[in-house]
Amino acid sequence: MTAATTARPAGIAASAPAADAAGFVEFADVEKSYDGRTFAVTRLNLNVARGEFLTLLGPSGSGKTTTLNMLAGFERPTSGVITLEGRLVDRLPPYERNIGMVFQNYALFPHMSVEENVAFPLSVRKITKADIASRVSRALDMVRLRQFGDRRPAQLSGGQQQRVALARALVFEPSLVLMDEPLGALDKKLREHMQLEIKQLHTMLGVTVVYVTHDQSEALTMSDRVAVFNNGGIAQLGSPDDLYNTPQSSFVASFIGENNTLEGRVERVSGKECRVALDGGGSVTALAIGVAEGEACHVAIRPERLRLASDSKAGNALAATVDGRIYLGDHLRLLARLESGQVLTVKVGPEATMSNGEPVTVSCAPSDCRAFLAEAGAGGSISKTGPS
Repeated sequence: MTAATTARPAGIAASAPAADAAGFVEFADVEKSYDGRTFAVTRLNLNVARGEFLTLLGPSGSGKTTTLNMLAGFERPTSGVITLEGRLVDRLPPYERNIGMVFQNYALFPHMSVEENVAFPLSVRKITKADIASRVSRALDMVRLRQFGDRRPAQLSGGQQQRVALARALVFEPSLVLMDEPLGALDKKLREHMQLEIKQLHTMLGVTVVYVTHDQSEALTMSDRVAVFNNGGIAQLGSPDDLYNTPQSSFVASFIGENNTLEGRVERVSGKECRVALDGGGSVTALAIGVAEGEACHVAIRPERLRLASDSKAGNALAATVDGRIYLGDHLRLLARLESGQVLTVKVGPEATMSNGEPVTVSCAPSDCRAFLAEAGAGGSISKTGPS
């Protein structure tokens, strides 16, 4: 969507209000079990502010889709309560919640035209024909599809069908829009374009959005906040910047963005830092995140935080050998094999001339290393019998 199309169409939705301090959507001690023994979601407490774009991010089976389905009304919580604008909704059927939905498979009616698809939510709400016509027209203008109103979904591209699904979800002015992997069926270039379009629509209309994806870059690009799910609960909730730069667990550090993980054991803790003896030899100083002396830990280091030092006296210096080069245009990913055999990824400028087999020293500042308690099976998911 170009800058020229970002003015809010009259009658679609009100301007974005300031985010409420209290939750617009609230999950209070919500749990979901499909078989009475294992839990897809456990002890979930989550507030979503009015006008917020919140993404539920996590691997398959982590609980994010089950959480969305409970909010939509497709599943009922086993225990706990869900409220929308202060009203209990966990026992309300989906059609009484005034929620718009956008799915990965678009869920358009193939026998209806684009205009008829967009009009459907209005017709079931008994809106007058004149009002339906004006609202559909504005909604199609909003997604730049007015000229395709008489076409069937099969006559549209994947991106155009997704725009129709967006228009249908927004046309009845819902208080909340839920999106379940809406861009999963699109190719990379179109997916990135649609990410920007959805975010611009959110900013323009001020609607509250809860978005589900397993794509980390998509979550970082689009969200005000991200709830990272693992094993049926939220591992960390925060802004994209917080999650990337200050992860609070080994799982979050590994799941959000690219990451190097070194395994070792804490030798000593001094203030906010600790010294870690690495498995296979060597040691580093890192920020101590919930670790104590003698504990096994994972040290997380982002590839862009690593440097190629000129000598072994640099901070957190580790001897390595160049094991590969990956050219990506604006930068080079250098694969550096440590004496222990572990390979680190180092982001360097495209002009770097190191060749395979060349000895190098890899270094990083202690403030760029984060030591977490070692997590068995980090990145795994909870055993369950329902969807993710």
